[in-house]
Amino acid sequence: MIAYFIRRLLLVIPTFIGITIMVFTITRFVPGGPIERIIAETRAMQTNQGGSSSSTVSGPGGGQPLSEEQIQKLKEYYGFDKPVLTSYFIWLSKVLQGDLGKSTRYYDPVWDMIKDRIPISLYFGILSLIMIYGVCIPLGLAKAVRHKTGFDNITSIIIFMGYAIPGWVAGVLMLVLFSSNYDVFPLGGLTSEFFEEMSLFEKIKDIAWHTILPLFSYIIGSFTMMTLLMKNTLMDNLSADYVRTAIAKGLPFKKAILNHAMQNSLIPIATSFGNNISIILMGSFLIETVFNINGMGLLGYESILDRDYPVVMGILVISSLLFMVGNILSDLCVAFVDPRVRFK
Repeated sequence: MIAYFIRRLLLVIPTFIGITIMVFTITRFVPGGPIERIIAETRAMQTNQGGSSSSTVSGPGGGQPLSEEQIQKLKEYYGFDKPVLTSYFIWLSKVLQGDLGKSTRYYDPVWDMIKDRIPISLYFGILSLIMIYGVCIPLGLAKAVRHKTGFDNITSIIIFMGYAIPGWVAGVLMLVLFSSNYDVFPLGGLTSEFFEEMSLFEKIKDIAWHTILPLFSYIIGSFTMMTLLMKNTLMDNLSADYVRTAIAKGLPFKKAILNHAMQNSLIPIATSFGNNISIILMGSFLIETVFNINGMGLLGYESILDRDYPVVMGILVISSLLFMVGNILSDLCVAFVDPRVRFK
């Protein structure tokens, strides 16, 4: 088993290089990078100051506010003057030294920008994971035991309605209903304006008050898949020969579920557990944007819109590593739940 996981860890290296070099290459050819943004800002500044296009330096696009020499210096500054592979390996060498570069939009170190957002995304990610697994496993068990009853039908309707509505759409609807119309919950953010002046109890209450709607948006779509996965797997195991034999020998139905069928039913759940690690940290672009939560999701969304490539690559480094490590942890979870699994 140790040799298996060592091989899996070694495979992380080429996979990481393949993912990052592909995205890095795309960022070099997508229009709207930092140089184009500086040109547009310079042109807008000259326009606001009353400058005319005739006063600018003529370029291929007409009305070019910067000279070719200035553009070349900008390319050298941002590393766009080198071939893609050369620039990539320069970037990779810095990443291996712990340097994710500087934002081309705010000129702050990328790691400092990411580090400030990690606790917020972890907060919502861990709460979402606890809520999803804490509710879906018991609910799936109850639906399997009470299959085709009124409880099963009603809960199926509810969770399918939640699955049909994307989390960010549910967030918008809840903001309109509970924040705009009835003023029950805040319109966004994680804390109130006078948060620093509150007592400890008031701070906890304020954060909880701001957490309810975003948390519900995070988990609304995950209930259906996890609940039905738990229900269907448990029903398959309840109809298996080993469970029916145990019941026929006099084992109580409740013990047959908890001691036999339940453990085997957790295997598919364990398979997806490790992959949720990257989701825990990265959050949701759209949900964090809707609720104006300064987590990793909102940072990634803004960096893509601003063509802030160092931040995009920094987030990609963290998310890709977490996803690959999560796959390995999924195998560990399966081995823990199912003793029959042997990795060779």
